[in-house]
Amino acid sequence: MIKLLKTLFLSLAISTYAFSAYSVNDTIILRSEIYAEKIATDLDSLVNSWYVKMALKELEPDFQADSLGQEFPDSVYIERLNKINSVIRIPYNSIIRNHIHVYTIRQRKNFSAVLGLLDYYFPMFEDIFDSMGLPTELKYVSVIESALNPNAVNRHTGATGLWQFMFSTGRLYGLTINSVVDERRDPVRATYAAARYLKDLYGIYNDWLLVIAAYNCGPGNVNKAIRRSGNKKDYWEIYYRLPRETRGFIPQYVAALYAVNFYREHKIRPLPLNIPVSTDTILVRKDIHLKQISEVMGIPLDELRALNPQYRTGLIPGSTKPFSLTLPMSHLGDFIDLNDTIRKHKPEVYLTKVNRTEDPSRSSYVPADVKGKTKLIYTVKEGDNLGFIAEWYKVPLSDLRYWNNIYRNTIHIGQKIAVYVDPSKAEYFSRVNSLSFAEKQQMSGKPAPASPVATPVLQGSDDDYIIYTVRQGDTIWDIIKRYDNVSATDVLSLNNISDPGKIQVGQVLRIKKKS
Repeated sequence: MIKLLKTLFLSLAISTYAFSAYSVNDTIILRSEIYAEKIATDLDSLVNSWYVKMALKELEPDFQADSLGQEFPDSVYIERLNKINSVIRIPYNSIIRNHIHVYTIRQRKNFSAVLGLLDYYFPMFEDIFDSMGLPTELKYVSVIESALNPNAVNRHTGATGLWQFMFSTGRLYGLTINSVVDERRDPVRATYAAARYLKDLYGIYNDWLLVIAAYNCGPGNVNKAIRRSGNKKDYWEIYYRLPRETRGFIPQYVAALYAVNFYREHKIRPLPLNIPVSTDTILVRKDIHLKQISEVMGIPLDELRALNPQYRTGLIPGSTKPFSLTLPMSHLGDFIDLNDTIRKHKPEVYLTKVNRTEDPSRSSYVPADVKGKTKLIYTVKEGDNLGFIAEWYKVPLSDLRYWNNIYRNTIHIGQKIAVYVDPSKAEYFSRVNSLSFAEKQQMSGKPAPASPVATPVLQGSDDDYIIYTVRQGDTIWDIIKRYDNVSATDVLSLNNISDPGKIQVGQVLRIKKKS
């Protein structure tokens, strides 16, 4: 039955062509800024995982003190990519180069966390792909889908896990998904499902780049792009007809492939994670809770959750069907020996129906309850950002994003932002909307920088350098765009900036003129 459903699913996808066609410039104008934010968001979310946070807490002070990345000529990138043995075509162009810079320069610190997870996840992926006759280099798809975060959730689509399965596709490929178990988060089960899906897609396209694109946006969208391009079946020839996010997917894939293979050349060190590389699984045939195992065996609960992310509430419902439990190899024998003791440990606490609900502290995000709160409307002005608005109204930034369905902190002048505040403070906060930027900063107890509405200006120059003062809303990347032939590496090095994300309003930068 499942096989029949898969066939119907893929057949329907093939048949959903749109017969309209349109023409575009055949020259692909390649830009990376619209996709770099996704990479940054995924990497930022990974840093919040338990193993990563523990590693960061225990790091030696000088770990990766050098946060400056190095740019190389195109010839170097091409030469290195040519050294990678792959049955999947590895293209190169300007957008791929820019994505390489995201991993090796802009997000190099966070990317070190991905590198720290490779020893745990990649051997698992390679074994599964090899057993199914698939190229093992498909493992890099997981890097760009989830940054190797099994708890990654796309808040817009609901795609979940290492391989970012949608609910329907996950179910179609045999994954259990309910309020207690979500096997999209199970590294082994989800990888087998991803391998089967990729294999089915290859049966349609017979081209791995198109397969990877279809994995991201679905075969229906790739089929539309093929039809609209005159039945061309080359990724770059259908580039403009693909969904916007998918246009960046192949470049991200190649960039991840490059960065994982050549991070040493960029002086990036893997984050030394304490995750047990040697693990094993055991089938559980009776209900058991991770807290029972933790308390009896002395294994940190967060570690058990990190190894078994598919159990959303901590309960393993083994009485419904056998489910796997992943443990460090060193603890597997102890679990077998202590099995009866574990099951007899507080079953009335952990196995009753009333206590099978998710601990709110373990949810990816729980917004503040707006019941009984007063709703205020703030109109975005030039120089504003969500962080400022959250500070002015004394509300969590994540709540502000949730209330307004805002992704990636992007707002625009004139946009109406809903804010929910305590009724007793509604009158106080209602005046925020009419205050100047300096007054709002003063109100929130923050120093008031120069007016954010002022146009950034050059303060002066000499024969060798341009002198620039950082204004409200500036980033390093915005600043270097204003000048021709200026690299981020040069600006960071010249001004002794170790973290490009921490430039301050009023900071004076020297920018070397290029001939």
